Amino acid sequence: MSKAMSNSFIGRRSKFQNQEGSRTTLYTERNRKYFGAAAGVWTSSFMIATSLLRYPFLLGGFVETALPPDPEPTPEPATAPPPTAIPVVSTAATPPLPEAPTPVAPAFRDRGTGLVIFGVAQIILGLLAGLMVPLIALSAFMARLAPGGAMPPRQLISGAVTYAFIAAALLALGIGSVRMKRWARALTLVTSWYWLIIGTLGTVSLTAMLPVTMRTALAQAQQNSPGTSAPEITTGVMAVIITVMIVFLAFFLVMVPIAFLIFYSRNDVAETCRRRDPVERWTDRAPLPVLGASVAFFTGSLYSVLVGLTTPMFPFFGHYLTGIPAAGCLVALAALDLYLAIALFRLRLSAWWIAIVAAPVRMLAVALSYSRAGLMQAYSKMGWSDEQLNRLNSNPVLRSRVVLWLGVIFMLAFFGYLLWLKRFFKTSNAPAPPVAAPAQAG
Repeated sequence: MSKAMSNSFIGRRSKFQNQEGSRTTLYTERNRKYFGAAAGVWTSSFMIATSLLRYPFLLGGFVETALPPDPEPTPEPATAPPPTAIPVVSTAATPPLPEAPTPVAPAFRDRGTGLVIFGVAQIILGLLAGLMVPLIALSAFMARLAPGGAMPPRQLISGAVTYAFIAAALLALGIGSVRMKRWARALTLVTSWYWLIIGTLGTVSLTAMLPVTMRTALAQAQQNSPGTSAPEITTGVMAVIITVMIVFLAFFLVMVPIAFLIFYSRNDVAETCRRRDPVERWTDRAPLPVLGASVAFFTGSLYSVLVGLTTPMFPFFGHYLTGIPAAGCLVALAALDLYLAIALFRLRLSAWWIAIVAAPVRMLAVALSYSRAGLMQAYSKMGWSDEQLNRLNSNPVLRSRVVLWLGVIFMLAFFGYLLWLKRFFKTSNAPAPPVAAPAQAG
């Protein structure tokens, strides 16, 4: 073992000197003999020392017998990688991410219950109007017992058909309102405006004429029955009767249409009808003011046909035509009104010009006929008896110009309404701007 260690030592030293390159051989034969004897002694002592070092020291340490490895260069500490730059995103250039949709509460209040309530009210009014048809028949039967006799049957038929038409319209609108239809709301607004205007004019005129009419009717009753003593009505009782009649007329002719206008004009009601009836209806194809004019002309067309069939009488520039000529003029007027109703609904500018020209002509014909011609003579040609003509002639309302002025005021107002509608009628190249109804505008 000592010989192996010596050879190892000599080999390492020779290797070292060979690496230096300064000497080729350091050992001679003499030196080799001397070094071999010394190496044996050194090797024996080295083996004893290394055998002792194999056991642990008293301090608890432990020594390895192998030579320590050649020192290696201390590795440099690894440099930490540079921090990754976090990209900065400009919030101004990048649009915000879309948020998840949250359920939004409806911006309107559902008016379904109100539509049902007002619809039921219209149905009730329609039933009341329908009750007037048998009442007219009953009044015709009772009028036969009166001294003057009953009115002509054609006049009664005209009144009965008028009330039947009103009843049918109210029933249809009421059912449509209960079902929350768009067309029901639009037509209710239109009819309520005409209802309010005509009802206000009628209430004001009747308030002024009722006292005179009541006194005239009582005086005629006393003259027709001279043998019987009719009880006299005091001024207080007369005032109470007239007040009750005026309140009744004001409620049905003024207050009821105002209530309809206030409710059906609300945006919540319009939105409720749009949500409950999502299908586009025919009333949505034209602005609501234009729809109102179209409905007026259509109603006038039906009334002209009714008058031409029952009581044909036509005012013609200072004369009253009766019979077949009057019926022909009324049918022609009905055809004109029907054309205007359809063409105005389709927003045709030519129809608006025709309506503007025809309105003053109508007013002039009515005014000249009422002021110059004899209305009683026209009624006599229609088959009225002398007694009935005397009643009409003694009526202060018919003798005065109240009816004429009321008619002129209404026609002037309608003429101004037609002028205002010009904004909805454009040329074919520029379509009319969409304008909401009074309910939607208000």
